[in-house]
Amino acid sequence: MTTKNTWRARLRYEFDKSMAGGAIALIGWLALISLVVISLAGAFLAVTGIAPEGGEPVSFIEGTWESLMRTFDAGTMGGDQGWGFRLVALVVTLAGIFVFSALIGVISSGLENKLDELRKGRSRVLESDHTIILNWSSSIFDVISELVIANQSRRRPRIVIMANKDKVEMEDEIATKVGDLKNTKIICRSGDPTDLYDLSIVNPHTSRSIIVLSPEDEDPDSQVIKSVLALVNDPGRRPEPYMIAAEIREAQNTEVARIVGGKEMQLVLADDLISRIVVHTSRQSGLSAVYTELLDFDGCEIYTLAQPQLEGKPFGTAVMSYENSTLIGVCDVEGHIHLNPSPNRLIGPGERLVIIAEDDASIQVWSGAPQIAQSAVRPPIRREIQPERTLILGWNRRGPVIATELGRYVAPGSVLTIAASTPEFEADIAGLALPNGNMTVQHHVIDTSSKAALEALDIPSYDHVLVLGYSDHMAMQSADTRTLITLLHLRKIAESAGLHINVVSEMTDVRNRELAEVTRADDFVVSNKLVSLMLAQASENEFMAAIFDELLDVEGSEIYMRPMSDYVDIGQPVNFFTVALAALRRGEIAIGHRRQRAGDADERNLGGVTVNPSRSELIAYTPEDMVIVLAQD
Repeated sequence: MTTKNTWRARLRYEFDKSMAGGAIALIGWLALISLVVISLAGAFLAVTGIAPEGGEPVSFIEGTWESLMRTFDAGTMGGDQGWGFRLVALVVTLAGIFVFSALIGVISSGLENKLDELRKGRSRVLESDHTIILNWSSSIFDVISELVIANQSRRRPRIVIMANKDKVEMEDEIATKVGDLKNTKIICRSGDPTDLYDLSIVNPHTSRSIIVLSPEDEDPDSQVIKSVLALVNDPGRRPEPYMIAAEIREAQNTEVARIVGGKEMQLVLADDLISRIVVHTSRQSGLSAVYTELLDFDGCEIYTLAQPQLEGKPFGTAVMSYENSTLIGVCDVEGHIHLNPSPNRLIGPGERLVIIAEDDASIQVWSGAPQIAQSAVRPPIRREIQPERTLILGWNRRGPVIATELGRYVAPGSVLTIAASTPEFEADIAGLALPNGNMTVQHHVIDTSSKAALEALDIPSYDHVLVLGYSDHMAMQSADTRTLITLLHLRKIAESAGLHINVVSEMTDVRNRELAEVTRADDFVVSNKLVSLMLAQASENEFMAAIFDELLDVEGSEIYMRPMSDYVDIGQPVNFFTVALAALRRGEIAIGHRRQRAGDADERNLGGVTVNPSRSELIAYTPEDMVIVLAQD
């Protein structure tokens, strides 16, 4: 290759590189062409002395100005006189038309590309103190709805969402399914939540909290773990700890997730959470309303706050020190949660109290003396638990956990019958490892949507019936439809037998709960809703996951519903201070009541459940009313 060819190739290569620089480079080339043309025209007019007819020759500066005006406005040359000057003006004007036409095209193309980039959601977020949601799932709408309620007291709240999904599609779905966002603004970005560069787009370094949802993909737990790993181990991360709430489905992945997230992450084991709540609710219908009330932001919530004025006092005394709040536990200086500790336990310096309240502003130590009807307090009643017969209809990946949890609570001689028809059903039954010998398991492979198959099970002979959705093999709506059919058959069977059958059902979509109420089931556990509520709460309270681990652990204190008449004399009106004292004498904490009065308004559809009632109001309880307590057993 000759030196000449090499020089030309090099020059062309440099030109191609500059042209690939985008709109700015193209505008620079057009400006250079304009400058060259205008300068050459001005020099030509100055050297040749060509001037308009009847005019005098122009200088270089004047000739350049004349050329510039004709470049900007093609109509300027219409008044030129003299053919020599006209020819020069024509050349300059044609060059100007070319330059400005190209400039308009470049600007138009640049704007279009910029709009495309904005639509793709790839621009960097410059918010601060915002909540980030990573990944996309059906739970995201409930998470957003709860955060919107929590954000009403905040100034300029922002929720930033990143997922492998089109930005416009995300915005459209949120607008359709969430509705009123009140004062919260939603910002969507498209990207890979496991990629360090993409994560930098949502600006996690200035975030308030981060929620990592389990995506609706294959192997979702690995995606969640990788996202947490990218956040925590980012070389450019902030020095302050993050507040991360992450959803994990498989229990076997929790150890790795905790190693990756460390103390910066609260882990919400979705299937485990749902399974435990399903078990508790199946044995005491109405408990799902209690858990919903504790988890959502539209009512009472759980707070963890320092209360210096109660330091050095016994826990039992502190419980009776609130009129509009309910003390349920202590968070020690090391961050460990102790729910329903001994009434004699002294509250130490620096310890925080775990309190149920409508909002943190209402948490105040009461200065008055509680009015207690000592004569109405009844002595403890010990009831022996009896063997139970439980029936599970339907099956999904949570089934083995539910069966195992049931075995922890029942008395010896109990029976569990499981009826379902899924590919892995019999293998799961064969692999069940119950924690003790208190419960035997039977199983039947049947179509649970068939009335004849259900009647053959002698359903009225069971103490509890639990209906699970086929969510592993069906879409959300299809699984709920199958569940609804089963519930309708159960209602008909109960009516034919003239008996009440205690039925608790798992639902996937909260919108189907209203449809399901026609079946008259005792309670519904809406799985997606509960996981969403837990994630939203964990993003606001760093101890929420630990609190619920303690609440749902068979070894810790749990929530029970018991007859109010076992605690106080219902023959006279009493206040909740009296109920709380009766519970304290049994080593329990009264957190609310369930009243069955006909005609009472139940706007939040909680089945008469009230958590954290006013303690000074006198109430006339009935034999059907229940007290909600936190107790060891």
